[in-house]
Amino acid sequence: MAKPKPAISIIGAGRLGTALAIALTSKAYPIRAVAARRAAHARKAIALANLPSQTLALGADQLEQLPPSDLVLITTPDDVIADVARSFAKLRRSARHRGAFLHTSGALSSEVLAPLAQRGFHTGSLHPLVSISDPRAGAEALHGAFYCVEGDGVATRFAKSIVRDLNGTAFTIKPESKALYHAAAVMASPHLVAMFDLAVQMLVSCGLKPKEAQKVLTPLVQSTVNNLKQTSPEKALTGTFARGDVATVRRHLKALAPKQLAEALEIYKLLGLYSLKLAADRGLDPKLVTEIKTALKKT
Repeated sequence: MAKPKPAISIIGAGRLGTALAIALTSKAYPIRAVAARRAAHARKAIALANLPSQTLALGADQLEQLPPSDLVLITTPDDVIADVARSFAKLRRSARHRGAFLHTSGALSSEVLAPLAQRGFHTGSLHPLVSISDPRAGAEALHGAFYCVEGDGVATRFAKSIVRDLNGTAFTIKPESKALYHAAAVMASPHLVAMFDLAVQMLVSCGLKPKEAQKVLTPLVQSTVNNLKQTSPEKALTGTFARGDVATVRRHLKALAPKQLAEALEIYKLLGLYSLKLAADRGLDPKLVTEIKTALKKT
């Protein structure tokens, strides 16, 4: 007979918290309660995740009613995690809980849960390295994802068990490196969205409608991601900078000269210099590297 999964309560009913509730329920984890800033938000998450009717929906001022759980997941925004830890640690009933707490922040280490650790709880962090814009799609993305895990021994065992059940891969970094780790994730995902939007606006300036521009650019991004799955960044780099096409760079800079494209120009130059570094690492003619670098810095 299979060993029962640990009972879980979730504090935070946003996209990630709801996605985790859906994903964990699919793996037979019992969700005892969902807490949110308002109880109504918790009830909405419970309904969306199709959790049992006996699952408690609690507001932020009702944490004392949180049922005893083997594991509590704190999936709130980063700025709230410390407040949640302090608030729960102060509760008289917190003495009845002897499980673990895991927060899901990428930028913060388990040290933010120090008030709970001081009360005898095991603490750690579990950050899924996926982009979640919708709870249901996010729940699917959590299966097979990479997870950054750190904390004390018991907490990390809980975390790694969840990762294993979701067919994911766990990796660990030093707590003091969490902010840099998360900055890397921001560069690879949210900043990618920002650059994509900038490219869409550039095509709109060419006469395309926004939806049409997004539609024609998406396969290009996907093909780049496919390349990155198979090889290193310097080998995956294609196009103008990889070839060292000086004349094309100059044409790009001229096209980006209008005032309304000033932001695009600055970003193009900054990323162009880094693309040039990748091309140089791959063996681009040093003369071409110098010419392009001069053109980028002169504009």
